[in-house]
Amino acid sequence: MPALKKCNRYEYVGVAVAAMDEWGGEYTDEMRVAELAKAQNFKDNFGGKVYLSYTDLIEDENVDAIYLPLPPALHYEWGKKVLEAGKHLFLEKPSSVSAELTSDLIEMAEKNGLAVHENYMFVFHNQLDVIQNWIDEGKIGELRLIRIAFGFPKRAANDFRYNKSLGGGALLDAGGYTIKLATLLLGDTAKITTSRLNYTNEFDVDIFGSASMENDHGFTAQLSFGMDNCYKCELEVWGSTGTLFANRILTAPAEFEPTIEYKNGNEPVKQIKLEADDTFFKSIEYFGQCIDDEKCRLESYSSIIKQAKLVECIKGDI
Repeated sequence: MPALKKCNRYEYVGVAVAAMDEWGGEYTDEMRVAELAKAQNFKDNFGGKVYLSYTDLIEDENVDAIYLPLPPALHYEWGKKVLEAGKHLFLEKPSSVSAELTSDLIEMAEKNGLAVHENYMFVFHNQLDVIQNWIDEGKIGELRLIRIAFGFPKRAANDFRYNKSLGGGALLDAGGYTIKLATLLLGDTAKITTSRLNYTNEFDVDIFGSASMENDHGFTAQLSFGMDNCYKCELEVWGSTGTLFANRILTAPAEFEPTIEYKNGNEPVKQIKLEADDTFFKSIEYFGQCIDDEKCRLESYSSIIKQAKLVECIKGDI
């Protein structure tokens, strides 16, 4: 919301709470009362109105675009309703739980000239530009290997991430980040070469996993992810003469000044502090560009479908 307020082109209208028949999982009277209380608190802090159902929000003629942050298994159902109503869709990652459903959403959006943006905010951080420029300039020599790790300690058992019916699982949650970053660094020809998802007896979703990606030049990225792990949010780029290491590559908040560790040959490691960057703001701004510009919109469509297909490869469905 602070980032949204910085964007002059948008007017915040309100927040919606699910009606009793709109939530995909268990939804009791007590849960709805709690959600209404949270929504009222949101209104008290940020203004706008509280819609008593998702449908009321979608059907409001004063609303042009909708941010959809629901659990992954609900993205297709409600994303489709948003697009059918002629609204632009700012969609939390992952876009859906399958490449087929994602492609259906994109087809519908393209047919109606509507923007869809999948909110992987980290891709807009200036530290990625710095890292990519250093790689391109040969600061670490020739590229040898990329390693990306993203995982966090176990959350509460009732967290949607551990619920299969709501689209839980480490791949859809943490794994998507590692795939997205690897694709940015490896380029458009990046593909999955090996993968594994791991399970425990406690939940019926994947709890941690790993994968390898490779591009047409033979460069490789090793990915690891999980949601019952010691916290990691790391990128290491290993070259023939040096290395780059970043430890907040995927989750740097707006006021955080990231540090990159750079080592060249036998020289001591250098700690290089970069400027803070507001990826929330940049992501919202990009959504506006997709609304205004057809070329940007088509690029967003393509990126979303590619991401969904790579995730599907790890699932083993295609």
